[in-house]
Amino acid sequence: MLLHVDMDAFFASVEQRDDPTLQGRPVLVGMHSVRGVVAAASYEARPFGVRSAMPMVEALRRIPDAAVVPPRMDRYLEVSASVFAIFRRFTPLVEGLSVDEAFLDVRGTERLFGSAVEVAQQIKDAIRAETGLTASAGVAPSKFVAKVASAMDKPDGLVVVAPEAVAEFLAPLPIEKMWGVGPKAAVRLRSHGLLTLGDLASRSEAELTALLGSWGASVGRLARGEDSRPVVPDRDAKSVGAEETFERDKRSVAELEPALLHQAGRVAGRLTRAGLRGATVTVKLKYAGHVLKTRQTKVEPPVSDTDSIYEAARALLPRFPDLRRGVRLTGISVGDLTAAPPAPRLFDDGTRTKRETIEALTGELRERFGRSSLQRGTLLGRSKRRVGVSDLGEE
Repeated sequence: MLLHVDMDAFFASVEQRDDPTLQGRPVLVGMHSVRGVVAAASYEARPFGVRSAMPMVEALRRIPDAAVVPPRMDRYLEVSASVFAIFRRFTPLVEGLSVDEAFLDVRGTERLFGSAVEVAQQIKDAIRAETGLTASAGVAPSKFVAKVASAMDKPDGLVVVAPEAVAEFLAPLPIEKMWGVGPKAAVRLRSHGLLTLGDLASRSEAELTALLGSWGASVGRLARGEDSRPVVPDRDAKSVGAEETFERDKRSVAELEPALLHQAGRVAGRLTRAGLRGATVTVKLKYAGHVLKTRQTKVEPPVSDTDSIYEAARALLPRFPDLRRGVRLTGISVGDLTAAPPAPRLFDDGTRTKRETIEALTGELRERFGRSSLQRGTLLGRSKRRVGVSDLGEE
């Protein structure tokens, strides 16, 4: 049997745990701004129909007295590391999907920890005892069923689906429970009389392929509970990134540069803490009208410091079309990650080493005295203007 363990309202729950004055109140994690979005909502906010990715303006219209808390990604990553350490006490086969959920393969651990259901309960108990947070778990013979099960009794739930009960469990569930079925696909499927996973399971591969393209075949198999994918442990991050949404559109390179510098610093800090470097720098811009454009460049040797990442990102700006249309969001990510030390170069003037040393020292000072203790002069005064900041982590 496999487990899917999912932390309950993770970001919001961390904020409520760290600040007792927020306990019992509707909490919205995100930026309090016209363009801010809800990154997470506490369970007290859920009855009002508030959900993640909802515009903050709409969320506050529904809950005017909600507490709005800016995201603290570094804190969430710290707590996530503690949670994943608990997972790995029970099995080395842990596949993280995000900072707050993972698949675990606990087959073969029965002699040490008991049945899969007992392991799931022990993990939930350990998370509560050691972090003060709750998690929900699904226990099932496959990834898809375990993930669906973990969401069935939140918060603090534990749902078990025996192999012989998979079809009965899945059949009555609405089609929105299928991975990848969003609002548009749901409308299309419902218009053809497909209302439940049981309906999907009953249709032929040809019918589903005609409706959904090549994806249709896998949808039918999953709806029947056919999912042989293994748990893939220690999946490496493909990239590390950060992005920022602006209160007002920016329309020139000069206006975008400070945002890119700030994001480069955030990415560099996370790379340095993880002991990683990256050989690809990607910049994305979202224009007014939500049109998204990306540009990418290779860097040699791989980089991890603010200046190198910023210089590569800044050089990409001329490759974007007319900025005068207005840019509402920028983002930087560094990919092709490696933990290997850089190869020595014949004509190295020491610049790279100096930059990485400064980055490491800066990180240590921020760790001791807080994230706002050090800031580049070019960024001073921006804090009041910056909105919608979100750390992306693995992309």
